[in-house]
Amino acid sequence: MKPSEFIHPEDAAALRQLEGIPGFPSLVKKFYALGYEKLFYGTNMASNIRLSENQLPELYRHLPPICKKLGIPEPEFYLEMNPIPNAYTFGDTHIFITVTSGLVEMMTPDELDAVLAHECGHILCRHVLYHNMANLLINGADAFGLLGMLTVPIKYALLYWQRKSELSCDRAGAIVTSPETIARVMVRLAGGPKSITDTVDIEEWAKQADQYEAIRNDGVWNKTLQTYAVMGTDHPFSAVRVREILKWEKSTQYQKIRESLSVAAEGGCPNCHKPVDPDWQFCRHCGAKIK
Repeated sequence: MKPSEFIHPEDAAALRQLEGIPGFPSLVKKFYALGYEKLFYGTNMASNIRLSENQLPELYRHLPPICKKLGIPEPEFYLEMNPIPNAYTFGDTHIFITVTSGLVEMMTPDELDAVLAHECGHILCRHVLYHNMANLLINGADAFGLLGMLTVPIKYALLYWQRKSELSCDRAGAIVTSPETIARVMVRLAGGPKSITDTVDIEEWAKQADQYEAIRNDGVWNKTLQTYAVMGTDHPFSAVRVREILKWEKSTQYQKIRESLSVAAEGGCPNCHKPVDPDWQFCRHCGAKIK
């Protein structure tokens, strides 16, 4: 799977704008020099439980098939005791995914797969480094002497891009599971466990995003207020994410991906869909890489 096959156009556009900010490459180098990655990797290693075939294997086994399907190296996988449902990916040289006990308890197995696939989408799209930079700038970059007139616009540019990047990774989760599963995850995170939210009408909820857009676009002042309300957040509003993923489900791009995955599972070429020999590295019909 290539990011270009599913990346949200607003994600791609925001990343181009971000990388065009003067001084951004210097900030990236400064970020590397801080040792922040090793600090957080060490504290995560010491405080959370690393999952494996020997450590909570039933939970661990959710991850390898997802990595294989998306075509990424398997990251380290951790469990954190925290009643708040959450999952995050961190690192550049030592990439790991951490899920909280609250998330595991709240999600059904396929919903947990969707969350893990979303996190793997960040790895596939190479989002992780910039996400980590955004978190550093938000959560105490002044302690490292980084905050100043230069970093404030970079911080908000990172956050804007980060919100758009989540839309791409919802698509990665939908590829591994389904758009409906991604929508159910959003229902759980917005309204609570299945025992409360199992009968939520997802299409009806998605309409709330349209109503929100109507409020947001009702004059310059309302647009300014809504922009201010979201500019410091790192995720889009849940109803907006649901509307976006349900819209993408109807796209030719999504249908083509599902068809390619189905053909690949049956032993065909994921590009031209023609039969291929198991020993071929490249399709002899179209030249696409198979393995």
